[in-house]
Amino acid sequence: MLNKIIQFSLDHRLFIILAAILLMVAGLWSANRTDIDVFPDLTAPQVVVMTDAHGMAAEEVERLVTFPIETAVNGATNVRRVRSTSMQGCSFVFVEFDWGMDVFRARQIVSEKMTTLAEQLPDGITPVLAPQSSVMGEILFVSLQVDSTADGHPTSQQELRTLAEWVVKPAILGTGGVSQVTIIGGDYKQYQILADPLKMQAYGITMADIEALGSSLSDNSTGGVIRDYGNEYALRGMGRTFIAMHNGHPVRLADVAEVRIGNAPKLGYASCNATPAVILSISKQPNINTLRVTEKIESNLENIQKTLPPDVKMNTHIFRQADFIESSVGNVGEALLEGALFVIIILFLFLGSFRTTLISIISIPLSLLGTVLCLYLMGLEINTMTLGGMCIAIGSLVDDAIIDVENVYKRLRQNHALPPNQRDSAYNVVFHGSSEIRSSIIHATLIIMITFVPLFFLDGMEGRMLKPLGIAYLVALFMSLIVAMTLTPLLCKMLLAHDSYLDRRQKDSPVAAWLTKGYRRALDWALAHRTPVVASTAALLLVAVVMLFTMGRDFLPPFNEGSLTIAAVAKPGISLEESNKLGVMLERELLSIPEVTATSRRTGRGELDEHSQATNGAEIDVNFNLDGRSKEDFMADVRAHLAAIPGIVTSVGQPLGHRIDHMVSGTRATIAIKIFGPDLSQLFLLGNQIKGAVDGIEGLVDVSVEQQTETPQLQVRPNRDMLAYYGITMQQFNRFVEEAFNGLKIGDVYEGQRSFDLVLKQRFANDTLTINDVKDALIDTYSGAKVPLGQVADVVSVGGPNTISRENVQRKLVVSANVSGRDAIGVVNDIRQAVNQKVPLPEGYRVEYGGQFESARSATRTLVLVFILALAIIYLLLYTEFRNLSLSLIVLLNLPLALIGGVLAVKLGANSLSIPAIIGFITLFGIATRNGILLVAKYQALTAQGLPVAQVIRKGSADRFNPIIMTALTTALSLVPM
Repeated sequence: MLNKIIQFSLDHRLFIILAAILLMVAGLWSANRTDIDVFPDLTAPQVVVMTDAHGMAAEEVERLVTFPIETAVNGATNVRRVRSTSMQGCSFVFVEFDWGMDVFRARQIVSEKMTTLAEQLPDGITPVLAPQSSVMGEILFVSLQVDSTADGHPTSQQELRTLAEWVVKPAILGTGGVSQVTIIGGDYKQYQILADPLKMQAYGITMADIEALGSSLSDNSTGGVIRDYGNEYALRGMGRTFIAMHNGHPVRLADVAEVRIGNAPKLGYASCNATPAVILSISKQPNINTLRVTEKIESNLENIQKTLPPDVKMNTHIFRQADFIESSVGNVGEALLEGALFVIIILFLFLGSFRTTLISIISIPLSLLGTVLCLYLMGLEINTMTLGGMCIAIGSLVDDAIIDVENVYKRLRQNHALPPNQRDSAYNVVFHGSSEIRSSIIHATLIIMITFVPLFFLDGMEGRMLKPLGIAYLVALFMSLIVAMTLTPLLCKMLLAHDSYLDRRQKDSPVAAWLTKGYRRALDWALAHRTPVVASTAALLLVAVVMLFTMGRDFLPPFNEGSLTIAAVAKPGISLEESNKLGVMLERELLSIPEVTATSRRTGRGELDEHSQATNGAEIDVNFNLDGRSKEDFMADVRAHLAAIPGIVTSVGQPLGHRIDHMVSGTRATIAIKIFGPDLSQLFLLGNQIKGAVDGIEGLVDVSVEQQTETPQLQVRPNRDMLAYYGITMQQFNRFVEEAFNGLKIGDVYEGQRSFDLVLKQRFANDTLTINDVKDALIDTYSGAKVPLGQVADVVSVGGPNTISRENVQRKLVVSANVSGRDAIGVVNDIRQAVNQKVPLPEGYRVEYGGQFESARSATRTLVLVFILALAIIYLLLYTEFRNLSLSLIVLLNLPLALIGGVLAVKLGANSLSIPAIIGFITLFGIATRNGILLVAKYQALTAQGLPVAQVIRKGSADRFNPIIMTALTTALSLVPM
């Protein structure tokens, strides 16, 4: 079969050349149409249930809202984890499904569960599903800021927020592929009715009367159609009226209340470079190309910028995932080109011929373009993983062609050196020269492919990330095999089989001749000193194995994204305004670092933003440009400046790394120590004990305890006897507390196509309320009179939790930390030991550890187990090649010996065994096996000629030295640019 393929290629020259040209054209066409992204789609099948709890305290939210939702979805089909956060006024439940679950089916399952909750939740509480996205889907932050140096009337923060809500946000949402836009910062415009209780009492007006009027302000009636004077008129009743009659005169709203345009209570602040701003966070839908949707968004924003006031400036480079994609893909693309250049240099030095180098090199563009075409047909995109697979493969792409060209070229020169009457035809020489090593090449290539099979057994995020790399590598290798079996023999016949050319090429290149001569001497010495060679090799192998098992473990090596994401947490209970002041101080400290070019900050949260934080939390994005200092020194300086602000706990990460951490463990750090138990105070106590126990562990930085502690609360406790005396029902009491202080939305006010909330609340002397204001607020009684709230209720200052986190229907508290200068798994092992020794856990409490190290451990275990199975398959393939058990075992012996150099390289480099390093070892094992096959197959052929063993070893090794050293060098040097 193989010989027929070679024969077909030699006999049908035009067909093979046309096929190669068509493959290149189709590959280039596919490259222009294939999507480009930073990673394969890592969006976990997750559904977020968001609930506006109308100002409820965190404990009430947990009990009345979060717990019923968790109970409904926990244990649903393919649900692997349920996380939740309950805070004042809102609940977020994160329902995480198994990887591979269809997200639309997941949303359907959660929606069906929500329909069963209607009777269990409080009145007016309606859970909604967040748009279809995740933290990995956050692709762009856009800021709007007022330029104080611009001429004319300055735009207010209220006008800025209104522009963001009604001009910028709709334009972004109208872009295909955008799932959500969340806004934070500025002042949210609101129409307010501030009821004056004293005037209301004078006119006998209650809050219920004003509420009824306000609810009908926007209501109009329709009276059908009137036809008169040849026209058709739509009859509309415009709802404008008074509240009630008093002493025969109508009481209008202005008589008892102030109607004004105000600002809604702030949920969060935003700033850029320590100056107030409005920030829009844009998330894409799953399986949508980031570069393409970013380009569309920015095109729309350019048009919007022209319509904004002259002093409003827009910035789209706060966080732009496309920047990292473009730089990383560009870097990998450059590495591909530089790697190909190294391959060309090596081939030319060894083969000493432009034609042989050209024949070998042609396999690179053909194989890569064929790979891009296959990826396009398979619906895959180009990203750092698929490009990484091609980069790993680039050295191997020419291996099949090198071996074929080298052997055919050698046979052609040997044939040409014979007397003319003894020479065989060029056709036969090329055919036999290619055929004699074809079986070995195919078996070797199949074995390399099998070594990559373990990648396809990975699941979870590591499977999503690494499977495309394996696919790209295998497809590229398969394409190179096709090229080597068809085009390479044909080009050898066309370019090398000419007498005039062979007359000039009777000698090996100087480099190849010099190395072969040196190798013969080294081989003779090794054969003459078997004992010291074997003993020293065994000793080196033992050292490599010891180093391997004592080396650290990581999931992924750290990225260099060119920006930072800093999570800062202040003491719970701090006001939003004070938290904002601390945030400004943090930004100014960061901006004082020379390398920092810009900062942007979000303190608090946007409306129903599932990636939200409490009042005391802030997230700062920092852009920097290293110039003259190492990244380690810069990071140390950043942490030193952050530590200068008292009362703040910070965690320093990078945007994508931070989002991967959040997706893996639900926290914003690399390591999450999760403590589960029923009592929040006990959880917080244990969290601080664990923090004290692990402080000082080498490599552990940014250790912080989740701030789930009691914060001040004012509780208005009704006196039921007094309520009954004044004829006030409990429903009226609860409604008054919500209405008077928080404000109750009773309608909408329209300005053209824009609508704003109409809110009713009681008027007080100052906008900032005091405890006495709460006690003195006048509540309506049954008789129509009003009495102070303090007369029918006790106003008590107490403590209550600010935030309650849960996982799988259990309360939890997280001690989070990052790792610097060490491997994550080694640090976690030290943490486990310290916690077990120093922190006794009460009954009903337990500790779990989460983070990227979980993925590293799971992936390593899977790769090792499946690779053992792959070794068995490799052995069977070796046996089919040699039909000899001993020879097959000799080839397998190459694999542990190949560890020696690989382990030393990892030790001197990262000193940590990450998943990419394991993939490197897998590639190394495949290459070592191929070299062994080529060598042993030659030994077999020479043994069949009846040569003695010593001569077989010397002659066979020298004959295969050039192709083996060339393939090894091209594979190694092609990866140097990476």
